[in-house]
Amino acid sequence: MSRYRGRFAPTPSGPLHFGSLVAALASFLDARHAGGEWRLRIEDIDPPRCPAGAADAIQRQLEAFGLHWDGPVLWQHDRDDAYQAALERLIDQGLAYPCSCSRKQWRDHPIYPGWCREGVREPGKPVAWRLRSDLGLRPVTWEDRLFGHQCFDPATLGDVVLRRKDGLWAYQLAVVVDDADQGITDVVRGLDLLDNTPWQRQLQHALGVPEPRYLHLPLIVGENGQKLSKQNLAPALPTDDAAVRPLLHAALTALDQAPPAGLAGAPVAEQLAEAVAAWSVARLQPHRERPLAAPT
Repeated sequence: MSRYRGRFAPTPSGPLHFGSLVAALASFLDARHAGGEWRLRIEDIDPPRCPAGAADAIQRQLEAFGLHWDGPVLWQHDRDDAYQAALERLIDQGLAYPCSCSRKQWRDHPIYPGWCREGVREPGKPVAWRLRSDLGLRPVTWEDRLFGHQCFDPATLGDVVLRRKDGLWAYQLAVVVDDADQGITDVVRGLDLLDNTPWQRQLQHALGVPEPRYLHLPLIVGENGQKLSKQNLAPALPTDDAAVRPLLHAALTALDQAPPAGLAGAPVAEQLAEAVAAWSVARLQPHRERPLAAPT
């Protein structure tokens, strides 16, 4: 495998929160401990979800926590040609097809039933493009660095959308194309994305691009047991140094890294230097007995 290159790829639908910080921090520490690079990608392929100024706010938050990235920021809104080329390759292989069906039409089914696989059911209507999950690489297996051996049959997950009816690109195709073009060797992200990996591995195989290693992290939840998210109104990360220092220490604790208590008020650079040197995936607890409440 080539030199380690990791990434953090937030959607700028709002500012980062504590759960985002934990994911970004783990990715950063894993890259720096390996002596590798850490890239930043802004996943802004869905403009209606990306308010003005959110991407700038995210970059300021990362910088406030000392999470400085290598190289230029990659913006997905600039990547239309790359995604189109990938979709055309999939179409040529018979792995992507147009679909006129609406979610309302198949709402009584657990997954999309593949009604348009052999031809569009309602010609003349707008179409999305879907991946034929019943073809190509099956089953999909990989070794997660924390959760161990994984085995999925993507056909049980359904034919995921690659390009929406409104012409916007979908996450699964974009993330695979971008990881390949950026030379990403290692993906560190939340456990909620683990079941996205089978589709992504299918796409990597079909497009003939390298398959990164995966490390999925236990999710950070609030005291109500719900995953911290922008949708659940998780508080935005501060950028003032006095608030950042203890929150960085709390994030290291949430990652089971047992940072020295005396570093809780230490400068960000000092905390990160200690954390990079001491980073250990083996300390991560894959299954917690109770939800971890994030600081407020």
